Amino acid sequence: MKSFVEYSSDSDFSIHNIPFGVTVFNKEYIGCCTRIGDQIVDLATLHDLGYFEDIKGLEDNVFEAYTLNEFIELGKPITNAARTRIQELLLEGSILSKDEKTIADAFYDLDKVKMMMPVHIANYTDFYSSIEHATNVGKMFRDPDNALLPNWKHLPVGYHGRASSIVVSGTDINRPKGQTKPADADQPLFGPSKQLDFELEMAFILNRNSEMGESISTKDAEEAIFGMVIFNDWSARDIQAWEYVPLGPFLGKNFGSSISPWVVTMEALEPFRTASPKQEPAVLDYLQFEGDKNYDINLEVYLQPENGEENLISESNYKFMYWNMTQQLAHHTINGCNVEVGDLYASGTISGSDPKSFGSMLELTWRGQNPLQLKDGKERKFIEDNDTVTMKAWSEKDGVRVGFGEVSGKIIPTT
Repeated sequence: MKSFVEYSSDSDFSIHNIPFGVTVFNKEYIGCCTRIGDQIVDLATLHDLGYFEDIKGLEDNVFEAYTLNEFIELGKPITNAARTRIQELLLEGSILSKDEKTIADAFYDLDKVKMMMPVHIANYTDFYSSIEHATNVGKMFRDPDNALLPNWKHLPVGYHGRASSIVVSGTDINRPKGQTKPADADQPLFGPSKQLDFELEMAFILNRNSEMGESISTKDAEEAIFGMVIFNDWSARDIQAWEYVPLGPFLGKNFGSSISPWVVTMEALEPFRTASPKQEPAVLDYLQFEGDKNYDINLEVYLQPENGEENLISESNYKFMYWNMTQQLAHHTINGCNVEVGDLYASGTISGSDPKSFGSMLELTWRGQNPLQLKDGKERKFIEDNDTVTMKAWSEKDGVRVGFGEVSGKIIPTT
């Protein structure tokens, strides 16, 4: 496939992608969009001009909405048809390629738009599905010889997080405050976190509602998953360490999480399926699955001090995940938990076996014992004020590249 829109060979947003997002066009109005190269395409205008008129179920202009939820809720038969139509319209020699007025009205340069939150996230769950990450944390905080807790290989461990503080890439994050208890202190202290961290994650977004009492099986899960985003689950390690027993993360996590603005569909990621790591012991029946359920997605993390250079500090891959998305959703709903359109499910920190592939400062510096050396000669044990963390994700195979762009956030001093 070749598009009439020119873009570089290493663009995340090739004709093979067709992601979905929401943007402010020319500081004037908000609407749903897609991206090809560095061109942002106004889908509401294409709909008004009749480019989707023969797609049954897409009669209403859902692209005029401030989120993708209405579009996603239409279901895969319709959203896939819309994506295929957009792909056809962007091809060289298409009807749209010859429609100069529509191109002038509906196509925007990247620097003329401001990306918004792509979906309204009703509910958010964070999993803990990388065996390498769980093992590293277990070695640091518990017994190195028994790093994994007894339940870890039997179910996808997770917890319900805070949806209201999930923000789109480019949004500053305030350094959180809370209680901490240093090892040499008799009583807890209150103040800004001194061990602020990122967590390299991916997340998937649901396209349906369900009733209480319903479950979604591993077999049916893929029909319920619209697409994926990059996810940075910022973490205050010192606050978390003091508060998490017995009920788990709270102030150490709920102050902010960042997502990339483009939702990449599972259909765009189809060529990059890969086998999951072997699960031993065998899982219970409701968690069993058939076929390749993991995805080969390259991941990078960069740290940039204020007015300094970017430092590549981690290179990982989503294919390392021990528990896959279908298992996560099946476990989440096996007890009859109802779900909603736009629900977001994060993978948990993604780490590989190589120390360079660890997905958090906690692991990269081994709890601060081995500080990272930056290009400017300074060190980092954790994230400091005015540091910017950027994560990138993409898949590439046989000359086809599909990427997510990036999620970026800057830590600003507490107020």
